Amino acid sequence: MGGRYRSEGSWGITPVPERLRVLSGLDTGLLWGNLGVSLLVIVAGAVLVPALSLPQALLAIALGCLVGNLMLGAAGAIGADARVPGMVLMRAPLGRRGSYLPTAANVLQGLGWSTFELLVIATAAAALSEELFGFGAQWAWTIAFGAAALVLSLLGPIGFVRRFVRHFAIVVLPIALAYLTWWTLDGADLGALWSAPGAGGLSVWQGADVVVAITVSWVPYAADYTRFSTTRRGAFLGTGLGYLVPDAWMLGLGALLVLSRDLSDPGALPAAVVAGGFAAILALFALLVTETDEAFANVYSAAVSLQNLVPRAPQPILLALVATLATAGALLLDFASYEGFLLLLGSLFVPLFAVLFADWLAADRHYPSERVFEAPAWRPGLVGAWLAGFCVYQWLYPTGPAWWVDLVSKLDPPSWEIGATVPSFLVSFALASGVAFLHRPASGPIA
Repeated sequence: MGGRYRSEGSWGITPVPERLRVLSGLDTGLLWGNLGVSLLVIVAGAVLVPALSLPQALLAIALGCLVGNLMLGAAGAIGADARVPGMVLMRAPLGRRGSYLPTAANVLQGLGWSTFELLVIATAAAALSEELFGFGAQWAWTIAFGAAALVLSLLGPIGFVRRFVRHFAIVVLPIALAYLTWWTLDGADLGALWSAPGAGGLSVWQGADVVVAITVSWVPYAADYTRFSTTRRGAFLGTGLGYLVPDAWMLGLGALLVLSRDLSDPGALPAAVVAGGFAAILALFALLVTETDEAFANVYSAAVSLQNLVPRAPQPILLALVATLATAGALLLDFASYEGFLLLLGSLFVPLFAVLFADWLAADRHYPSERVFEAPAWRPGLVGAWLAGFCVYQWLYPTGPAWWVDLVSKLDPPSWEIGATVPSFLVSFALASGVAFLHRPASGPIA
């Protein structure tokens, strides 16, 4: 059995063989359900308030989770169909060299999310150890959890599900979440919180964009895991529903924590939980241990994405490289521009998924291996459809570094606060559908 885990963990970019397509819909649901439980998602939920009122924040969460998880589930199904990693999959719509563009963005995303995850974990662990033992040692926690993420990533998806999720997370997480939810609501005046107005500065649709962004950031990763799924249906349901429930729960919990505990800084959430008493500390510790899976997923997918650029590079070496860089980043960085980071990722990956989905539909909902590996070097029409969606997103809701926002703002974005996710998706999907169907071959790879 150990040899089987090792062979799966180092599987490269070629289609996964039938012997390794062993993750059932339940396994996939457990994997994504575990990934959905994250302190980072709680922090994202905290971003929504007090700009939005509690009812508005919950509506934004519901809308964002519905849209984001439909995209995520569909991406999982496409991955199960093609049986290749997410960035290799992008060769079909964008071309072999065209896929290098999202690959570079996805590697940066993987490094960024890994860094943020380790930063969140180490911050919470330092607050916990400071409360219990009188010292924080955040640097030591960063290194320790970075090493743990590397160990988990070396197991690969099958080993991760069977050795970590089934034996530990499935038991510990529900208990920890139930307690933290009770602690958040205990003593809170829900009536007053419900009726309190929002401070303004954020619309419901813009809040939904924040929620979609944290979900859609997983879309380029989905195939990295569902390529090991037994069926497309199981991949779709396991991915979409598996992530939906904890995603909505964590986001709502983050909003409630800020309002019920009067926190103005989302980064102060871990310390606030630690101050809740010994039981809250135990619950936080359980979440910290399982939080490592988020870092695992980002390290693993960043390394697998790199293999689209350097397919002959040994995967364990790439995993060690990504884990080392993420750990170093977590030692040097702090919380900054988190919302902008999320929305910038969303502006890239929402239209990217639209292009993938449109091309897959034009290919009769099936990507044979030759459509991926014998694709032309570039498919400029679909690359253009992706970039058009990105431009629409940024025009409707400029986000990113301050210099970029200032530059885009000179284009006079509309003042109506409709959000950018749905319009950017529709633009890219419509353009990509037209191009894909126009150049649809009778058989074989697209020219």
